[in-house]
Amino acid sequence: MAYKDLREFIRVLEDRGLLKRISVEVDPVLEIAEINDRIVKSGGPALLFERPRGSRFPCVVNLFGSFERMRLALEVDDLDQIGQRMLEFLEPEIPTNIIEKLKMLPKLKRISDFLPRYVKSGPCKEVIIKDNPSLDIFPILKTWPLDGGRFITLPMVFTKDPETGIRNCGMYRMQVYDERTTGMHWHMHKDGARHYRKAEAMGQRLEVAVAIGSDPATIYSATAPLPEGIDEMLLAGFLRQEPVELVKCETVDLEVPANAEIVLEGYCEPFIRRIEGPFGDHTGYYSLQDEFPVFHITCITHRKDAIYPATIVGKPPMEDCFIAKATERIFLPLIKKQLPEIVDMNLPIEGVFHNIAIVSINKQYPGHARKVMYALWGMGQMSFTKIIIVMDKDVNIQDLSEVLWRIGNNVDPKRDVVILEGPLDVLEHASPLPAYGGKMGIDATKKWPSEGFTRPWPPEIKMSPEIVELVTQRWKEYGF
Repeated sequence: MAYKDLREFIRVLEDRGLLKRISVEVDPVLEIAEINDRIVKSGGPALLFERPRGSRFPCVVNLFGSFERMRLALEVDDLDQIGQRMLEFLEPEIPTNIIEKLKMLPKLKRISDFLPRYVKSGPCKEVIIKDNPSLDIFPILKTWPLDGGRFITLPMVFTKDPETGIRNCGMYRMQVYDERTTGMHWHMHKDGARHYRKAEAMGQRLEVAVAIGSDPATIYSATAPLPEGIDEMLLAGFLRQEPVELVKCETVDLEVPANAEIVLEGYCEPFIRRIEGPFGDHTGYYSLQDEFPVFHITCITHRKDAIYPATIVGKPPMEDCFIAKATERIFLPLIKKQLPEIVDMNLPIEGVFHNIAIVSINKQYPGHARKVMYALWGMGQMSFTKIIIVMDKDVNIQDLSEVLWRIGNNVDPKRDVVILEGPLDVLEHASPLPAYGGKMGIDATKKWPSEGFTRPWPPEIKMSPEIVELVTQRWKEYGF
C-alpha cells in the first residue's frame, strides 16, 4: 500500500531503526552537511533535525541513503522487480480475436488507475501566504564552504510546455538569492529548460510551481530519466500502485501533489538571467558559476507542521548515489528491450552516474561491442556517458575488482579503445568546452579471429567442477 506522504515514510524508517532524531540545535549552514556526510559514508540512518537554527520547521536528510531505504521507499524487495513490472505494461500485445481483446481490458484499466487524480484541496494548503511570502522561515541548507549561498536541493519543479500544455516535473537545484527569488538550475538538455526556451521565444514568462516533500515514490519520479512528454506523475502512480493526488495552485495554472509539505508558486521571466553557483556537486567538485533563469515567488503554501526535506551531494558515496543505482536497475529492462544483447549494466558510484558505464553483452558477431557503445551513446541520457566499457556475458560487472582484472588482461589500447566526440553532461568539467567533448569506449570482450585476432586466446584459469564439489563437501573435515 502506497505511503500517504513523506511523514508516513519517516515513521516507517523510525519504527525500523533507520532514522535518528537530533534534538539539539544545529546550524543549517554547513553543520548539518558535515554531520550528514559522516553518517552517509559510514552507512548510517536518515537524520531528522528537530531544531535547525533560525527555523521552527524540522529538516530531514539522507532519506534514501542506502539500498534498504531505497527498497522501502519504492516498496519492493528487489529494485529489479520494478523494471520487469514496467515491461509488462509496455510490452506490445496485438489482439487477434475477441477473447484476446477482452484479456487486455484489465491491463488497460490498471494503466488508467495510475493516472494522477485531481482534488480540490490537500494538506499542502493548510497555510497560504500570498502577502510577502518569504523563504526565510525554512531551514534551507548551505552545504559546502565555497557554495554561492543556500540551496534548495530536493525540489519537485513543475512546469508546462507553453505550446502543448504537457506537464513536466524535474529536480533542479535552486540557489536562494533572497526571501522571494532563487536561481533555477535548468541544464540545457532538461525538459524544464525546453519549456523555458519556448516561453522565451513566445515573449512570455513561464509559470513554475515547486513542491518540497511528498511521498518517496513521487520524490523519486522527479529524478527519473523519462522521455520528453512522459508525465512523471504517471510514473509515480505506477510506482505507488495508486494515483498521485494533485491540487491546483493558488497563483499559477499548475497542479502539485496535495500531500506536499511545502509549495512555492511563481514564475521565470524571459531573457532574465542571474549568476548561480558555485555549488559543491555530486561529482565531488564544485560546479562553476554560470547564468540561469530567476524564479520569482508569488505565493507559499505549507502544512502547519511542515517538514523540510533536503539532500546533500558531494564526494561519493552520498545519498544521490543510491537514487542513481535504483534508476540503473529500474530502467535496465527498458534498455535491454532496445538492445537485447545486453546482459547487465553497472553505473558505478565512483563514476557519478554519467562518467562511466559498464555493460556485459552476449557477443554474437565481430564488432558487436562497438555496436553496443554507439547505440548507448544515442539513447536518451546515456548519450552523456563519458566512458563505456563493454565486457562478455560471463563477467560479473558488479564486481569492480573483476572488471579491472578483465580490462588489464583483455584490452589492447591501440585496437580496443574508441575515441570520439559528442554531448556531455553540463557538470563535466574536464572537457575544453561546456557540455561537449571527448568520449571513450573500451572493448574488453574476448577477441575473435574474425575481428583480426590471429593469436590463440588463452583459457581462463578455473578448477574442475569435480574438485570444487569435493573440497566443498570436505571443508569441515579439513578443520575450517
